Amino acid sequence: MPTVVLLDVSFSMCRPVPQDCKKEEEDGGGGGGAGGGPLLKKNLAAIACCQLLDHLQHTNKLEFVSLIIYSSLYEVLVGFTRDYSSIKKAVMQVGDYDKTSLLGALTGAVQYCKEEWGNGTPCQFVVLTDGSAGVGQGALLRAVSGPRAQQNFPLAVPATLDIVCLASADDTALLSSLPLYQRYVELNGQGSVHVPQGKLSRKSTTELMNEVLKSQFSPYRGTLHCGSLSTAVTLSPPPQAYIPPREGLSNSSSNSSSAVSSKELVSREIVVMGFLAIVDVSSPPAYSRHLLLPLQKGDMSNISNGNNNQAATAENNSGAGSDEESGTDDGKTPSLCVLIHGGLKKEGMVALCQVATNWYGILYSWSDNKKKSNLLLSIFRPGVDVIPWLGKLDELGPATSLPINPYTAPDGPPPFPVKSGEKRSYNQACVVWVRSGGLQSDVQKILRHARKLPDKTNSFYKELNRVRRAALQYGFPALLLGVCSVLEREALTLPATAQPEGAMQLQHACAALRATADSAMDATNTDNKHHSNIPPLKTNFASQD
Repeated sequence: MPTVVLLDVSFSMCRPVPQDCKKEEEDGGGGGGAGGGPLLKKNLAAIACCQLLDHLQHTNKLEFVSLIIYSSLYEVLVGFTRDYSSIKKAVMQVGDYDKTSLLGALTGAVQYCKEEWGNGTPCQFVVLTDGSAGVGQGALLRAVSGPRAQQNFPLAVPATLDIVCLASADDTALLSSLPLYQRYVELNGQGSVHVPQGKLSRKSTTELMNEVLKSQFSPYRGTLHCGSLSTAVTLSPPPQAYIPPREGLSNSSSNSSSAVSSKELVSREIVVMGFLAIVDVSSPPAYSRHLLLPLQKGDMSNISNGNNNQAATAENNSGAGSDEESGTDDGKTPSLCVLIHGGLKKEGMVALCQVATNWYGILYSWSDNKKKSNLLLSIFRPGVDVIPWLGKLDELGPATSLPINPYTAPDGPPPFPVKSGEKRSYNQACVVWVRSGGLQSDVQKILRHARKLPDKTNSFYKELNRVRRAALQYGFPALLLGVCSVLEREALTLPATAQPEGAMQLQHACAALRATADSAMDATNTDNKHHSNIPPLKTNFASQD
Protein backbone atom coordinates (compact mmCIF):
# COMPACT_ATOMS: atom_id res chain seq x y z
CA MET A 1 0.00 0.00 0.00
CA PRO A 2 1.18 3.58 -0.50
CA THR A 3 3.56 4.80 2.20
CA VAL A 4 4.01 8.43 3.22
CA VAL A 5 7.10 9.45 5.20
CA LEU A 6 6.48 12.67 7.14
CA LEU A 7 9.84 14.11 8.09
CA ASP A 8 10.04 16.76 10.79
CA VAL A 9 12.35 19.57 9.61
CA SER A 10 11.69 22.03 12.43
CA PHE A 11 14.61 23.84 14.02
CA SER A 12 14.58 21.50 17.03
CA MET A 13 15.78 18.68 14.75
CA CYS A 14 19.16 20.46 14.59
CA ARG A 15 19.93 19.68 18.23
CA PRO A 16 22.96 17.42 18.73
CA VAL A 17 22.55 13.97 20.22
CA PRO A 18 24.34 13.71 23.60
CA GLN A 19 26.43 10.56 23.69
CA ASP A 20 28.98 8.98 25.98
CA CYS A 21 32.47 8.76 24.50
CA LYS A 22 32.98 5.21 25.72
CA LYS A 23 29.68 4.18 24.31
CA GLU A 24 30.61 5.72 20.95
CA GLU A 25 33.83 3.70 20.88
CA GLU A 26 31.91 0.50 21.63
CA ASP A 27 29.47 1.27 18.84
CA GLY A 28 32.29 1.67 16.36
CA GLY A 29 32.82 5.41 16.54
CA GLY A 30 29.52 6.15 14.82
CA GLY A 31 28.79 9.24 16.87
CA GLY A 32 29.67 11.86 14.29
CA GLY A 33 27.39 13.42 11.74
CA ALA A 34 28.07 14.45 8.17
CA GLY A 35 31.52 15.95 7.61
CA GLY A 36 32.79 14.74 10.99
CA GLY A 37 30.60 17.16 12.95
CA PRO A 38 28.33 16.29 15.86
CA LEU A 39 25.51 13.83 15.30
CA LEU A 40 22.23 15.74 14.97
CA LYS A 41 18.71 14.45 15.35
CA LYS A 42 18.02 15.17 11.70
CA ASN A 43 20.95 12.85 10.84
CA LEU A 44 19.24 10.08 12.81
CA ALA A 45 15.99 10.82 11.00
CA ALA A 46 17.81 10.45 7.66
CA ILE A 47 19.29 7.14 8.83
CA ALA A 48 15.86 5.88 9.89
CA CYS A 49 14.31 6.93 6.57
CA CYS A 50 17.04 5.22 4.55
CA GLN A 51 16.65 2.08 6.65
CA LEU A 52 12.92 2.03 5.83
CA LEU A 53 13.63 2.46 2.11
CA ASP A 54 16.28 -0.29 2.15
CA HIS A 55 13.81 -2.64 3.77
CA LEU A 56 11.14 -1.89 1.16
CA GLN A 57 13.71 -2.28 -1.62
CA HIS A 58 14.49 -5.77 -0.35
CA THR A 59 11.00 -6.99 0.57
CA ASN A 60 8.51 -5.02 -1.52
CA LYS A 61 9.87 -3.34 -4.62
CA LEU A 62 6.35 -2.49 -5.84
CA GLU A 63 5.65 -0.16 -2.92
CA PHE A 64 4.97 3.50 -3.72
CA VAL A 65 6.61 5.91 -1.27
CA SER A 66 6.26 9.67 -0.90
CA LEU A 67 8.29 12.11 1.21
CA ILE A 68 6.61 15.07 2.92
CA ILE A 69 8.58 17.52 5.07
CA TYR A 70 6.81 19.66 7.61
CA SER A 71 7.36 22.37 10.17
CA SER A 72 4.64 25.00 10.63
CA LEU A 73 3.80 24.30 6.96
CA TYR A 74 4.25 21.17 4.86
CA GLU A 75 5.66 20.41 1.42
CA VAL A 76 5.45 17.31 -0.78
CA LEU A 77 9.16 17.01 -1.46
CA VAL A 78 8.96 13.76 -3.47
CA GLY A 79 5.72 12.44 -4.93
CA PHE A 80 4.72 8.79 -4.92
CA THR A 81 7.47 6.86 -6.65
CA ARG A 82 9.26 3.52 -6.70
CA ASP A 83 12.63 5.22 -7.23
CA TYR A 84 13.82 5.05 -3.63
CA SER A 85 17.19 6.57 -4.49
CA SER A 86 15.50 9.89 -5.31
CA ILE A 87 13.95 9.93 -1.84
CA LYS A 88 17.30 9.15 -0.18
CA LYS A 89 18.89 11.99 -2.10
CA ALA A 90 16.14 14.40 -1.09
CA VAL A 91 16.41 13.40 2.59
CA MET A 92 20.10 14.32 2.65
CA GLN A 93 19.41 17.77 1.23
CA VAL A 94 16.51 19.01 3.38
CA GLY A 95 16.91 22.35 5.12
CA ASP A 96 15.93 23.69 8.53
CA TYR A 97 12.67 25.51 9.15
CA ASP A 98 10.61 26.99 11.99
CA LYS A 99 8.36 25.37 14.63
CA THR A 100 6.60 22.05 14.13
CA SER A 101 2.90 21.34 13.47
CA LEU A 102 2.11 17.64 13.02
CA LEU A 103 -1.65 18.10 12.80
CA GLY A 104 -1.33 20.40 9.78
CA ALA A 105 1.07 17.95 8.11
CA LEU A 106 -1.34 15.06 8.62
CA THR A 107 -4.18 17.09 7.11
CA GLY A 108 -2.05 17.89 4.07
CA ALA A 109 -0.86 14.29 3.71
CA VAL A 110 -4.45 13.02 3.79
CA GLN A 111 -5.48 15.51 1.12
CA TYR A 112 -2.52 14.50 -1.05
CA CYS A 113 -3.36 10.79 -0.72
CA LYS A 114 -6.98 11.46 -1.64
CA GLU A 115 -5.86 13.27 -4.78
CA GLU A 116 -3.51 10.46 -5.81
CA TRP A 117 -5.34 7.32 -4.69
CA GLY A 118 -8.90 8.25 -3.74
CA ASN A 119 -10.72 7.80 -0.45
CA GLY A 120 -10.69 4.01 -0.23
CA THR A 121 -7.03 3.07 -0.68
CA PRO A 122 -5.31 2.15 2.61
CA CYS A 123 -2.10 4.08 3.30
CA GLN A 124 0.71 4.01 5.83
CA PHE A 125 1.94 7.19 7.49
CA VAL A 126 5.38 7.08 9.13
CA VAL A 127 6.22 10.23 11.12
CA LEU A 128 9.90 10.84 11.93
CA THR A 129 10.17 13.52 14.62
CA ASP A 130 12.31 14.49 17.59
CA GLY A 131 9.40 13.96 19.97
CA SER A 132 8.59 17.62 20.53
CA ALA A 133 5.08 18.71 19.59
CA GLY A 134 6.11 22.37 19.52
CA VAL A 135 4.53 25.47 21.03
CA GLY A 136 0.99 25.27 22.39
CA GLN A 137 0.88 21.59 23.31
CA GLY A 138 -1.92 22.16 25.82
CA ALA A 139 -4.11 23.81 23.20
CA LEU A 140 -3.39 21.01 20.73
CA LEU A 141 -4.29 18.39 23.32
CA ARG A 142 -7.56 20.15 24.12
CA ALA A 143 -8.32 20.40 20.41
CA VAL A 144 -8.19 16.60 20.04
CA SER A 145 -10.01 15.88 23.31
CA GLY A 146 -13.36 17.58 22.69
CA PRO A 147 -15.89 17.65 19.86
CA ARG A 148 -13.31 19.20 17.51
CA ALA A 149 -11.45 15.88 17.46
CA GLN A 150 -14.01 14.46 15.03
CA GLN A 151 -13.02 17.08 12.45
CA ASN A 152 -9.55 15.60 11.95
CA PHE A 153 -9.74 12.03 13.30
CA PRO A 154 -10.00 9.34 12.24
CA LEU A 155 -8.10 10.34 9.12
CA ALA A 156 -10.19 10.80 5.99
CA VAL A 157 -8.39 7.86 4.34
CA PRO A 158 -7.91 4.41 5.91
CA ALA A 159 -4.38 4.86 7.22
CA THR A 160 -2.01 3.42 9.79
CA LEU A 161 -0.28 6.15 11.78
CA ASP A 162 3.15 5.29 13.21
CA ILE A 163 4.96 8.08 15.05
CA VAL A 164 8.69 7.43 15.53
CA CYS A 165 10.07 9.69 18.27
CA LEU A 166 13.85 10.15 18.02
CA ALA A 167 14.43 11.13 21.63
CA SER A 168 15.60 9.48 24.80
CA ALA A 169 12.93 7.92 26.96
CA ASP A 170 13.60 10.45 29.74
CA ASP A 171 13.57 13.50 27.46
CA THR A 172 11.37 16.22 28.98
CA ALA A 173 10.04 17.42 25.61
CA LEU A 174 9.07 13.84 24.74
CA LEU A 175 7.37 13.24 28.08
CA SER A 176 5.20 16.33 27.62
CA SER A 177 4.34 15.52 23.99
CA LEU A 178 3.75 11.81 24.40
CA PRO A 179 0.08 12.16 25.54
CA LEU A 180 -0.67 14.21 22.42
CA TYR A 181 0.91 11.66 20.09
CA GLN A 182 -0.87 8.80 21.83
CA ARG A 183 -4.13 10.71 21.48
CA TYR A 184 -3.54 11.07 17.74
CA VAL A 185 -3.03 7.32 17.35
CA GLU A 186 -6.00 6.51 19.61
CA LEU A 187 -8.36 8.70 17.59
CA ASN A 188 -7.10 7.30 14.30
CA GLY A 189 -7.67 3.72 15.47
CA GLN A 190 -4.59 2.17 13.79
CA GLY A 191 -0.91 2.68 14.51
CA SER A 192 1.35 3.23 17.49
CA VAL A 193 3.95 5.53 19.02
CA HIS A 194 7.54 4.24 18.98
CA VAL A 195 10.21 5.40 21.43
CA PRO A 196 13.80 4.04 21.57
CA GLN A 197 14.96 2.07 24.54
CA GLY A 198 17.42 3.90 26.75
CA LYS A 199 19.53 6.78 25.47
CA LEU A 200 19.20 8.05 21.93
CA SER A 201 22.03 6.94 19.64
CA ARG A 202 22.64 5.57 16.18
CA LYS A 203 22.32 2.02 17.48
CA SER A 204 19.09 2.63 19.40
CA THR A 205 17.62 4.36 16.33
CA THR A 206 18.44 1.34 14.17
CA GLU A 207 16.93 -1.02 16.73
CA LEU A 208 13.83 1.16 16.97
CA MET A 209 13.34 1.10 13.20
CA ASN A 210 13.79 -2.67 13.21
CA GLU A 211 10.82 -2.90 15.57
CA VAL A 212 8.75 -0.61 13.33
CA LEU A 213 9.62 -2.60 10.22
CA LYS A 214 8.86 -5.89 11.93
CA SER A 215 5.45 -4.77 13.15
CA GLN A 216 4.22 -2.73 10.17
CA PHE A 217 6.25 -3.65 7.09
CA SER A 218 6.71 -7.40 7.35
CA PRO A 219 6.10 -9.13 4.00
CA TYR A 220 3.30 -11.66 3.75
CA ARG A 221 4.41 -15.25 3.21
CA GLY A 222 1.75 -17.92 2.93
CA THR A 223 0.69 -21.05 1.10
CA LEU A 224 -1.88 -21.31 -1.69
CA HIS A 225 -3.81 -24.60 -1.72
CA CYS A 226 -5.84 -25.87 -4.66
CA GLY A 227 -6.98 -29.44 -4.10
CA SER A 228 -3.89 -31.56 -3.51
CA LEU A 229 -1.58 -28.92 -4.97
CA SER A 230 0.07 -26.15 -2.99
CA THR A 231 2.74 -23.52 -3.42
CA ALA A 232 4.39 -20.74 -1.41
CA VAL A 233 3.09 -17.28 -2.32
CA THR A 234 3.35 -13.68 -1.24
CA LEU A 235 0.87 -10.82 -1.45
CA SER A 236 1.75 -7.30 -2.50
CA PRO A 237 0.94 -5.14 -0.66
CA PRO A 238 0.78 -7.25 2.51
CA PRO A 239 -2.83 -7.60 3.76
CA GLN A 240 -3.72 -5.54 6.79
CA ALA A 241 -5.83 -6.70 9.71
CA TYR A 242 -9.54 -5.92 9.43
CA ILE A 243 -10.70 -3.65 12.23
CA PRO A 244 -14.50 -3.40 12.50
CA PRO A 245 -15.99 0.10 12.53
CA ARG A 246 -16.24 1.70 15.92
CA GLU A 247 -19.50 2.68 17.54
CA GLY A 248 -20.97 5.86 16.16
CA LEU A 249 -19.61 5.29 12.65
CA SER A 250 -22.16 4.11 10.13
CA ASN A 251 -21.20 1.10 8.06
CA SER A 252 -23.43 -1.42 6.41
CA SER A 253 -21.23 -4.37 7.33
CA SER A 254 -21.41 -3.51 11.04
CA ASN A 255 -25.14 -4.13 10.97
CA SER A 256 -24.78 -7.50 9.27
CA SER A 257 -25.32 -10.65 11.23
CA SER A 258 -21.94 -11.91 10.06
CA ALA A 259 -20.00 -8.79 11.06
CA VAL A 260 -17.02 -9.40 13.25
CA SER A 261 -16.64 -7.92 16.69
CA SER A 262 -12.84 -8.09 16.98
CA LYS A 263 -9.69 -7.67 14.93
CA GLU A 264 -9.35 -10.21 12.10
CA LEU A 265 -6.05 -11.33 10.53
CA VAL A 266 -5.54 -12.96 7.14
CA SER A 267 -4.41 -16.56 7.55
CA ARG A 268 -1.16 -17.92 6.18
CA GLU A 269 -3.19 -20.58 4.37
CA ILE A 270 -5.18 -19.46 1.30
CA VAL A 271 -7.48 -22.28 0.18
CA VAL A 272 -9.26 -22.37 -3.19
CA MET A 273 -12.81 -23.53 -2.45
CA GLY A 274 -14.19 -23.58 -6.00
CA PHE A 275 -14.68 -21.67 -9.21
CA LEU A 276 -17.37 -19.27 -10.45
CA ALA A 277 -18.07 -17.61 -13.77
CA ILE A 278 -17.11 -13.97 -14.07
CA VAL A 279 -20.64 -13.04 -15.21
CA ASP A 280 -22.06 -14.55 -11.99
CA VAL A 281 -19.59 -12.80 -9.68
CA SER A 282 -19.81 -9.47 -11.55
CA SER A 283 -17.89 -6.75 -9.64
CA PRO A 284 -18.25 -7.35 -5.90
CA PRO A 285 -17.05 -4.79 -3.34
CA ALA A 286 -13.62 -5.61 -1.92
CA TYR A 287 -11.98 -4.62 1.35
CA SER A 288 -8.50 -4.80 -0.24
CA ARG A 289 -6.81 -6.01 -3.42
CA HIS A 290 -3.41 -7.67 -3.65
CA LEU A 291 -1.07 -8.96 -6.31
CA LEU A 292 -0.43 -12.68 -5.74
CA LEU A 293 3.10 -13.78 -6.63
CA PRO A 294 4.95 -17.08 -6.19
CA LEU A 295 7.86 -17.03 -3.79
CA GLN A 296 11.22 -17.56 -5.41
CA LYS A 297 13.83 -19.88 -4.00
CA GLY A 298 15.83 -16.99 -2.55
CA ASP A 299 12.74 -15.71 -0.72
CA MET A 300 11.72 -18.94 0.98
CA SER A 301 13.74 -18.21 4.09
CA ASN A 302 12.65 -15.50 6.50
CA ILE A 303 14.12 -12.08 5.92
CA SER A 304 16.32 -11.09 8.78
CA ASN A 305 15.65 -7.79 10.46
CA GLY A 306 19.21 -6.66 9.86
CA ASN A 307 20.99 -5.48 12.98
CA ASN A 308 22.93 -2.87 10.98
CA ASN A 309 22.69 -1.37 7.54
CA GLN A 310 26.20 -2.39 6.52
CA ALA A 311 25.48 -6.09 6.98
CA ALA A 312 22.24 -5.81 5.05
CA THR A 313 23.94 -3.93 2.22
CA ALA A 314 26.75 -6.45 2.02
CA GLU A 315 24.26 -9.31 1.94
CA ASN A 316 22.33 -7.66 -0.90
CA ASN A 317 25.47 -7.00 -2.93
CA SER A 318 26.84 -10.52 -2.47
CA GLY A 319 23.49 -12.09 -3.36
CA ALA A 320 22.89 -10.11 -6.53
CA GLY A 321 24.45 -12.69 -8.81
CA SER A 322 22.73 -15.62 -7.12
CA ASP A 323 19.33 -13.88 -7.45
CA GLU A 324 19.77 -13.66 -11.21
CA GLU A 325 20.65 -17.35 -11.42
CA SER A 326 17.70 -18.38 -9.22
CA GLY A 327 15.38 -16.17 -11.30
CA THR A 328 16.49 -18.05 -14.43
CA ASP A 329 15.85 -21.40 -12.73
CA ASP A 330 12.42 -20.31 -11.47
CA GLY A 331 11.32 -19.62 -15.05
CA LYS A 332 11.77 -23.29 -15.85
CA THR A 333 10.07 -24.62 -12.70
CA PRO A 334 6.34 -25.53 -12.87
CA SER A 335 4.24 -23.09 -10.85
CA LEU A 336 0.74 -23.52 -9.45
CA CYS A 337 0.18 -19.76 -9.75
CA VAL A 338 0.86 -19.91 -13.49
CA LEU A 339 -1.50 -22.88 -13.84
CA ILE A 340 -4.35 -21.15 -12.00
CA HIS A 341 -3.75 -17.87 -13.78
CA GLY A 342 -3.85 -19.47 -17.23
CA GLY A 343 -6.95 -21.51 -16.45
CA LEU A 344 -8.91 -18.57 -15.05
CA LYS A 345 -7.94 -16.33 -17.95
CA LYS A 346 -8.88 -18.88 -20.63
CA GLU A 347 -12.14 -20.06 -19.08
CA GLY A 348 -13.35 -16.63 -17.94
CA MET A 349 -13.74 -17.67 -14.32
CA VAL A 350 -12.67 -16.66 -10.82
CA ALA A 351 -11.55 -18.80 -7.90
CA LEU A 352 -13.36 -18.42 -4.58
CA CYS A 353 -10.76 -18.55 -1.79
CA GLN A 354 -10.96 -18.74 1.98
CA VAL A 355 -8.39 -16.47 3.63
CA ALA A 356 -9.51 -17.04 7.24
CA THR A 357 -12.42 -18.42 9.21
CA ASN A 358 -15.61 -16.97 7.69
CA TRP A 359 -13.52 -14.68 5.51
CA TYR A 360 -13.38 -15.04 1.72
CA GLY A 361 -11.99 -13.49 -1.43
CA ILE A 362 -11.65 -14.19 -5.15
CA LEU A 363 -8.65 -14.89 -7.36
CA TYR A 364 -8.87 -13.63 -10.92
CA SER A 365 -6.76 -12.61 -13.87
CA TRP A 366 -6.40 -8.86 -14.31
CA SER A 367 -4.76 -7.04 -17.18
CA ASP A 368 -3.93 -3.37 -17.63
CA ASN A 369 -2.94 -3.91 -21.25
CA LYS A 370 -3.18 -6.60 -23.92
CA LYS A 371 0.29 -8.02 -23.38
CA LYS A 372 0.62 -8.42 -19.61
CA SER A 373 -1.78 -9.80 -17.01
CA ASN A 374 -1.46 -10.61 -13.33
CA LEU A 375 -3.13 -12.80 -10.73
CA LEU A 376 -5.01 -10.65 -8.24
CA LEU A 377 -6.66 -11.49 -4.95
CA SER A 378 -9.64 -9.37 -3.89
CA ILE A 379 -10.47 -9.84 -0.22
CA PHE A 380 -14.05 -9.19 0.89
CA ARG A 381 -15.08 -7.96 4.29
CA PRO A 382 -15.27 -10.75 6.90
CA GLY A 383 -18.54 -12.67 6.84
CA VAL A 384 -20.38 -15.24 4.75
CA ASP A 385 -23.20 -13.02 3.41
CA VAL A 386 -21.20 -10.01 2.26
CA ILE A 387 -22.11 -10.46 -1.45
CA PRO A 388 -25.94 -10.41 -1.65
CA TRP A 389 -26.30 -11.90 -5.15
CA LEU A 390 -24.10 -14.89 -4.29
CA GLY A 391 -25.97 -15.81 -1.11
CA LYS A 392 -24.06 -17.28 1.82
CA LEU A 393 -20.58 -18.18 0.64
CA ASP A 394 -20.24 -21.14 2.99
CA GLU A 395 -23.32 -22.76 1.40
CA LEU A 396 -21.97 -22.78 -2.18
CA GLY A 397 -21.37 -26.22 -3.64
CA PRO A 398 -20.68 -28.02 -6.93
CA ALA A 399 -23.14 -27.35 -9.73
CA THR A 400 -23.20 -31.05 -10.55
CA SER A 401 -24.89 -31.80 -7.22
CA LEU A 402 -28.04 -29.88 -8.28
CA PRO A 403 -30.98 -31.77 -9.82
CA ILE A 404 -30.49 -29.69 -12.99
CA ASN A 405 -27.06 -28.35 -13.80
CA PRO A 406 -27.69 -24.71 -14.77
CA TYR A 407 -24.47 -24.56 -16.81
CA THR A 408 -25.22 -27.59 -19.02
CA ALA A 409 -29.03 -27.61 -19.25
CA PRO A 410 -30.18 -25.15 -21.96
CA ASP A 411 -33.45 -24.34 -20.16
CA GLY A 412 -32.12 -24.60 -16.62
CA PRO A 413 -32.74 -21.75 -14.17
CA PRO A 414 -29.75 -19.43 -13.63
CA PRO A 415 -28.07 -20.02 -10.25
CA PHE A 416 -27.31 -16.35 -9.70
CA PRO A 417 -28.30 -13.82 -8.55
CA VAL A 418 -29.73 -15.39 -5.42
CA LYS A 419 -33.17 -13.90 -4.76
CA SER A 420 -33.71 -12.52 -1.31
CA GLY A 421 -36.99 -12.74 0.56
CA GLU A 422 -36.63 -9.14 1.71
CA LYS A 423 -38.22 -6.39 -0.34
CA ARG A 424 -35.62 -3.73 -0.90
CA SER A 425 -36.71 -0.12 -0.81
CA TYR A 426 -34.51 0.80 -3.75
CA ASN A 427 -36.45 -1.63 -5.98
CA GLN A 428 -39.44 0.71 -5.96
CA ALA A 429 -39.76 3.44 -8.55
CA CYS A 430 -39.26 6.81 -6.88
CA VAL A 431 -39.79 10.35 -8.08
CA VAL A 432 -36.79 12.65 -7.85
CA TRP A 433 -37.26 16.41 -8.24
CA VAL A 434 -33.78 17.63 -7.43
CA ARG A 435 -33.92 19.98 -10.39
CA SER A 436 -36.82 21.86 -11.94
CA GLY A 437 -36.41 19.93 -15.19
CA GLY A 438 -37.54 16.69 -13.55
CA LEU A 439 -40.76 18.22 -12.26
CA GLN A 440 -41.46 19.93 -15.57
CA SER A 441 -40.95 16.65 -17.43
CA ASP A 442 -43.46 14.81 -15.20
CA VAL A 443 -46.13 17.50 -15.66
CA GLN A 444 -45.62 17.55 -19.43
CA LYS A 445 -46.07 13.79 -19.54
CA ILE A 446 -49.47 14.18 -17.85
CA LEU A 447 -50.47 16.83 -20.42
CA ARG A 448 -49.47 14.63 -23.35
CA HIS A 449 -51.72 11.86 -22.09
CA ALA A 450 -54.50 14.36 -21.34
CA ARG A 451 -54.61 15.52 -24.99
CA LYS A 452 -55.12 11.91 -26.10
CA LEU A 453 -58.07 11.12 -23.83
CA PRO A 454 -60.01 8.87 -23.71
CA ASP A 455 -57.57 6.58 -25.60
CA LYS A 456 -54.81 7.13 -23.00
CA THR A 457 -57.05 7.05 -19.93
CA ASN A 458 -55.06 4.39 -18.05
CA SER A 459 -51.71 6.03 -18.81
CA PHE A 460 -53.09 9.45 -17.83
CA TYR A 461 -54.25 8.32 -14.40
CA LYS A 462 -51.09 6.28 -13.83
CA GLU A 463 -48.85 9.34 -14.30
CA LEU A 464 -51.30 11.61 -12.45
CA ASN A 465 -51.36 9.34 -9.39
CA ARG A 466 -47.56 9.02 -9.51
CA VAL A 467 -47.08 12.80 -9.31
CA ARG A 468 -49.88 13.13 -6.78
CA ARG A 469 -48.36 10.50 -4.48
CA ALA A 470 -44.94 12.14 -4.65
CA ALA A 471 -46.38 15.59 -3.91
CA LEU A 472 -48.09 14.26 -0.78
CA GLN A 473 -44.96 12.46 0.40
CA TYR A 474 -42.78 15.55 -0.08
CA GLY A 475 -45.35 17.83 1.60
CA PHE A 476 -45.98 19.74 -1.64
CA PRO A 477 -49.81 20.07 -1.90
CA ALA A 478 -49.47 23.37 -3.77
CA LEU A 479 -48.21 21.37 -6.72
CA LEU A 480 -51.58 19.59 -6.90
CA LEU A 481 -53.36 22.94 -7.22
CA GLY A 482 -50.98 23.94 -9.99
CA VAL A 483 -51.59 20.70 -11.89
CA CYS A 484 -55.31 21.20 -11.35
CA SER A 485 -55.16 24.68 -12.95
CA VAL A 486 -53.22 23.32 -15.92
CA LEU A 487 -55.77 20.53 -16.50
CA GLU A 488 -58.69 22.97 -16.24
CA ARG A 489 -57.12 25.18 -18.87
CA GLU A 490 -56.49 22.12 -21.01
CA ALA A 491 -60.17 21.14 -20.74
CA LEU A 492 -61.26 24.59 -21.97
CA THR A 493 -58.93 24.49 -24.98
CA LEU A 494 -59.98 21.07 -26.27
CA PRO A 495 -60.88 21.16 -29.98
CA ALA A 496 -64.51 20.86 -31.08
CA THR A 497 -63.78 17.46 -32.61
CA ALA A 498 -62.64 15.99 -29.27
CA GLN A 499 -64.77 13.37 -27.60
CA PRO A 500 -66.86 14.59 -24.63
CA GLU A 501 -65.44 11.81 -22.46
CA GLY A 502 -62.04 13.50 -22.49
CA ALA A 503 -63.40 16.67 -20.92
CA MET A 504 -65.33 14.65 -18.37
CA GLN A 505 -62.17 12.79 -17.29
CA LEU A 506 -60.26 16.07 -16.94
CA GLN A 507 -62.99 17.63 -14.82
CA HIS A 508 -63.09 14.51 -12.63
CA ALA A 509 -59.30 14.57 -12.17
CA CYS A 510 -59.34 18.30 -11.30
CA ALA A 511 -62.02 17.83 -8.65
CA ALA A 512 -60.12 14.93 -7.08
CA LEU A 513 -56.82 16.86 -7.07
CA ARG A 514 -58.42 19.94 -5.49
CA ALA A 515 -60.04 17.83 -2.76
CA THR A 516 -56.72 16.11 -2.03
CA ALA A 517 -54.84 19.43 -1.84
CA ASP A 518 -57.42 20.99 0.48
CA SER A 519 -57.30 17.92 2.74
CA ALA A 520 -53.48 17.95 2.84
CA MET A 521 -53.27 21.67 3.68
CA ASP A 522 -55.82 21.39 6.52
CA ALA A 523 -53.76 20.58 9.61
CA THR A 524 -56.84 19.65 11.64
CA ASN A 525 -58.11 17.14 9.08
CA THR A 526 -57.26 13.54 10.02
CA ASP A 527 -59.39 11.91 7.33
CA ASN A 528 -57.26 10.03 4.80
CA LYS A 529 -60.02 9.23 2.33
CA HIS A 530 -58.41 11.51 -0.28
CA HIS A 531 -54.99 9.82 0.04
CA SER A 532 -55.89 6.81 -2.14
CA ASN A 533 -55.28 6.77 -5.88
CA ILE A 534 -57.68 8.64 -8.16
CA PRO A 535 -59.68 6.08 -10.17
CA PRO A 536 -60.82 6.83 -13.74
CA LEU A 537 -64.36 8.19 -14.14
CA LYS A 538 -66.76 5.42 -15.13
CA THR A 539 -68.48 6.49 -18.34
CA ASN A 540 -69.51 3.21 -19.99
CA PHE A 541 -72.45 2.07 -17.89
CA ALA A 542 -73.56 -0.58 -20.41
CA SER A 543 -70.53 -2.83 -19.70
CA GLN A 544 -69.83 -4.86 -16.58
CA ASP A 545 -66.64 -2.92 -15.77
